[in-house]
Amino acid sequence: MAETEPASAVLPAAQEGILRRQSLRESAARTYARSLPIVPVRARGLTIEGADGRRYLDCLSGAGTLTLGHNHPVVLEAIKKVIDSGAPLHVLDLATPVKDAFITELFATLPRELADNARVQFCGPAGTDAVEAALKLVRTATGRSGLLAFTGAYHGMTAGALDASGGAQDVRVTRLPYPYDYRCPYGVGGERGAELSARWTESLLDDPKGGVTSPAGMILEPVQGEGGVIPAPDTWLRRMREITAARSIPLIADEVQTGVGRTGTFWAVEHSGVVPDVMVMSKAIGGSLPLAVLVYRADLDVWPPGAHAGTFRGNQLAMAAGAATLAYVREHRLAERAGVLGARMLGQLQGLAADHPCIGDVRGRGLMIGIELVDPDAAERTVAGVPPAAPALAAAVQQECLDRGLIVELGGRHSSVVRLLPPLTLTDDQAAAVLDRLADALSAAERSPQRRQRTGQSH
Repeated sequence: MAETEPASAVLPAAQEGILRRQSLRESAARTYARSLPIVPVRARGLTIEGADGRRYLDCLSGAGTLTLGHNHPVVLEAIKKVIDSGAPLHVLDLATPVKDAFITELFATLPRELADNARVQFCGPAGTDAVEAALKLVRTATGRSGLLAFTGAYHGMTAGALDASGGAQDVRVTRLPYPYDYRCPYGVGGERGAELSARWTESLLDDPKGGVTSPAGMILEPVQGEGGVIPAPDTWLRRMREITAARSIPLIADEVQTGVGRTGTFWAVEHSGVVPDVMVMSKAIGGSLPLAVLVYRADLDVWPPGAHAGTFRGNQLAMAAGAATLAYVREHRLAERAGVLGARMLGQLQGLAADHPCIGDVRGRGLMIGIELVDPDAAERTVAGVPPAAPALAAAVQQECLDRGLIVELGGRHSSVVRLLPPLTLTDDQAAAVLDRLADALSAAERSPQRRQRTGQSH
């Protein structure tokens, strides 16, 4: 290759080489790398630049981790300050000024009723580690082994977290109906569907022949993320709080993806006014670095020293980045901003649905948005007036988005929900660009005869 050839011409070949080596070396379990075949080399805010020189608007945000977007100055400064100070980076669970500052900032964001009487446990670096800790905690505190969880749930990839997620096989886990307005298991939706879900839960728990293993706790997501961006109705959440409190069952709120302003309040449980007994946190609280935390009522703190540990639970850089992120979100009222901008985007997407029959439902809370795609022509497979899911169309839309420089995620029961998780620093102009590219991608996917054919073969 001539030395005078532009450097950008070399980059696509370099990217292909990296992707090829990844496919040869890494496990078959890789996920995002399959649907998003890019090689990020630079990033700032909403934007990622690939090794091929292309730029993308990132509405995946590390599965919701990057609350302030990529490489926000306040995060970089916090990390640099710790590094330049000469402070130790690895200290197990020893007390440090960095940890103390993080806990102080975290407690300042919590519902006051919990913060006034709380304990915090630093877990392994991922959200699933904190879920495992939560399950162990309530089982130790109550002396019971059962668990109440919900259809469509996702709590992580370790054994206990998978048991609590949809499709679990552990006989100690009782699966309860999560209110899913669009595909209501009772066929009614709305407040009536949520009320029936609550009544079923109450009836099952009080039935001596119901087959429920005595529950140590109930775990739920205030908005199901991987399950398809399904917000729990506030009235239903309050009922779950009442039901669990009346039966001395600790309520665990999984705020791994919904926390730190994502849904329009700092913590998603605040929409309903519910104060859980345990809160599971990860993703955004580390300011883009690995950190997982459990916060719970002090009277549950009955486990002995070493009952739950982890070598990397003292991640100083993550605590510094996390404290800076928490403070920035609080001081700049980014939760309120997410609520306003998210509501506007939902309204615009609902308007888009009027011109696209394949959009079955648009839903979400704050900047946690889902668009469920369906096959409107499959009348023979319609259930309770709702068309079947269209996972192939969703995959086509994701690819068309990528072709247009927009990164989106898929989720839902049949991977038919296009998910938007942009950073809370999203501007009005960026939001407009995201929706424009998504609308264009949707139209292109609908026009493709090959993709329409695959859509017709959906579940």
